[in-house]
Parts: sequence; structure tokens; C-alpha cells
Amino acid sequence: MRRLIVTEFMSLDGVVEAPGGEPTHPHSGWTIPFSSEDLREFKLREVQEAGSLLLGRRTYEQFAAAWPPREGVFADIMNGLPKTIVTSRPGELTWNSTALEQPVRDGLARLKEGDGDPILVAGSASLVRSLLVWGLVDELRLLVFPVMIGGGLRIFPDDREKWVFELADLHRFASGAVLHTYRLAVG
Repeated sequence: MRRLIVTEFMSLDGVVEAPGGEPTHPHSGWTIPFSSEDLREFKLREVQEAGSLLLGRRTYEQFAAAWPPREGVFADIMNGLPKTIVTSRPGELTWNSTALEQPVRDGLARLKEGDGDPILVAGSASLVRSLLVWGLVDELRLLVFPVMIGGGLRIFPDDREKWVFELADLHRFASGAVLHTYRLAVG
């Protein structure tokens, strides 16, 4: 069975929106001042270990516009990884992508049943919220940056359900960002 790993850039106030310069937030690019060599090395290892990407439609469109023209090891991996997209408009996909089988929850369960390296979910706030509600997240990597941006998209559901995670790792980067790695608790 493949593990599903969610990786998110997050502000101290829980916002995941527009970390890299997307035009949807007044404080877009809020992660950029906190970039560091050790953080970039971690993100490279993360994509090197992934077997594929799972993306929501909006994140797919942003990534598909941003990554193909880039060069370098990280870009080569991002461009080469197979991608599964959660979308209701599957006919328009490019960039080594296929649409997830519908219904979404069943398609995700089938995707996880296969053999292979982990499925990495980046960004995709609406998709991640559903994955959490459905209990499909095996590992949650929250890269928390020392900044508050006053609101925006968040990944956490507001359904008053309780999910228990265990802290698997904690790592502080030179920039002050902290990686919190959680795994869904068993039992």
C-alpha cells in the first residue's frame, strides 16, 4: 500500500494560501524571506522520495504554468513525476498528468492500494481538507514559517471530528521555519 503524504507551507496563523507569490493574497510570497539552503535541500529530498504527485485542480494549473519552463534538478523531478489530478474537467490535462477516477474518495483509495513510492500532495488546500476528513492522510508535514498573514485559505476541516496524530519528527531550519511531521495515530 502506498503512503499518502501531505506537505504544506503554513504561516503561524494556519494559512497555506499563496506561499510562493501566487496573486490570490495581499501578502503573497510570505515564505520567500525564510528560504534557506537546508530547507531547499529538504524539499529536494522530499520530491526525490515521492513516486507521484496528487494535486487539486487549482494547484495543478499553478504548477503546470510554473514548473515546465524551469531548469535544474528540482524542476526536472517536478516535471518528470507522474501526477494525478482531482478535477471535474479532465480533458484539458497536460504535464504528465491524468485525472483521478471518480468518485474521488474511491479513486483515492484505489490509488493508495497500489505498490510504489509515496504519493505526495502539495498545496491543494480544498483537496487536503477532504483527505483529512476521510482519514486518508498517512503523514502530515507542516512546514511552519515564523510569520502571521492575517487570514486566508487553511487546510483544517471545521467539522468537529477528532483525529489523533502522533508527532514523528520535528526539525528547525536555519531560517526559523520548523517542520512538524505527524502520522495518523493507530487505534
